[in-house]
Amino acid sequence: GRGSLGGKMGAESLTLDCLIHIFSYLEAPDLLRAAQVNKTWLEATDTTSLWRNMCLNQWAFCNISVTPGMQTWKKYYLHRSNIEHKMISGQPSVDYTCKAIRGHQGEIQDMAYLSPNEHTFAMGKVKSIVCTASGDGTVKAWDVQEGTQIWSSPKQEMKLVQVITIPQHNLVVTRDLHGTIKLWHGDTGKELGAFSTESTFCPTVAYTINNKPFLSVATSSEKIYTLAVPDLSQISCINPFPNCSVDLSPCSPDGQSIVVLPLDSNEAPKVLYTHYATNPEDDQLMFSSPLPVNKCAFVTCWLPAEPARIALMHRIDQCDNITTFDITIQKSKNKMNIMVQQVGIFRLPKKHIFTEYRTIAGFGKQMLLIAFDRELKLYSLNGTELNTFQDHMKMITSIWVDPFRVVTSSLDLSLRVYTWKNDNKTSSLISRYHLVGGSHRWSRGFTNVACDDASIVGVVAGMDQIDILRAYSFDL
Repeated sequence: GRGSLGGKMGAESLTLDCLIHIFSYLEAPDLLRAAQVNKTWLEATDTTSLWRNMCLNQWAFCNISVTPGMQTWKKYYLHRSNIEHKMISGQPSVDYTCKAIRGHQGEIQDMAYLSPNEHTFAMGKVKSIVCTASGDGTVKAWDVQEGTQIWSSPKQEMKLVQVITIPQHNLVVTRDLHGTIKLWHGDTGKELGAFSTESTFCPTVAYTINNKPFLSVATSSEKIYTLAVPDLSQISCINPFPNCSVDLSPCSPDGQSIVVLPLDSNEAPKVLYTHYATNPEDDQLMFSSPLPVNKCAFVTCWLPAEPARIALMHRIDQCDNITTFDITIQKSKNKMNIMVQQVGIFRLPKKHIFTEYRTIAGFGKQMLLIAFDRELKLYSLNGTELNTFQDHMKMITSIWVDPFRVVTSSLDLSLRVYTWKNDNKTSSLISRYHLVGGSHRWSRGFTNVACDDASIVGVVAGMDQIDILRAYSFDL
């Protein structure tokens, strides 16, 4: 009638801005179908803001360098969504390719990705680089997708037992059995610096303050050295526990705290404030008071979505307990104080068998994953058992956790892949599939696993003490 707009408004009469607004409510599959209607709809669906918003709603971080005219956000979303779909599906030869990577002549003691975890998917090609430290005295860098060696260090005098990568600075750190710390260039493997602690036990931690990397190294001579990178010159040397060797936690997500774990059961852990370790001339308190735990703390993990929330596994009356603390640095007058507040505590079942393998990992703000021999359990910080998985036939040797998935390695010669499902601000874990690692005739099982956005790499322990990598690359 005359009171109407003179007939139905056709879709072709909508302005480009109206179409863009309407399309902002669509998911990616519907948006791709709408693009096929006509040229105007295609132009609207290609609008950068639509794909940028979808990317930022889907992922907390997008490693992206926008190139004008390249539809970068759209390509990033489609490539990354495709690869995540393949990681959920996990069909051999269809979704991923598997390569055995050989080259070391001894056991692989440690492994870490050198390439950034978040790939620039918009380019349509990914390159993952992983570094390994071996008992054969070499550190090597590998192209995961190609299954080839990029570089190898010269053979060192002693076994290498730890490797740390600093991807944002393209640096690799190694530690050998006699406490020599060395720094290597990530592109070439050229040695850049060395520091000797002359200590057979010297756990090393890397961290960054104001985009400058540092190392802290604990020793069996009761000292903690802090070193500048890249020359590995000594900045400070401190002694938190007289007559007591210490272990170190990794650095907190905010880069400010390292928990120092005394190896003497009569001492309780303390928090090291990294700013003062790297600026000893400030002459301030470097350590917190001892944490309120009943000594014997031996495994730690950070909750990655909090600035500095740490879970400590410690023993009371022959039972393992998990206590979680929030660590904050507070300024009062002209002094900085390290404040520690307990968040949760619970006792693990007595059947828990603590092994040589690192078996605890944090997710988000409120969840812990703990391996009990061949079982994987998901706990809240107060000990509520949220889920139990029994996917392995033998002991779980390591747990990898990131915002998209969990991967466990096991002596049954398999990796198990799980993915997170987020509903109404709560996360649940879904068991997906196994990645197998070959034959038990030649191998003792997987001893370690690490991942990035496009690949999974596991260390396969050889019967002859010569280890290899199994690399699973998910295809764009």
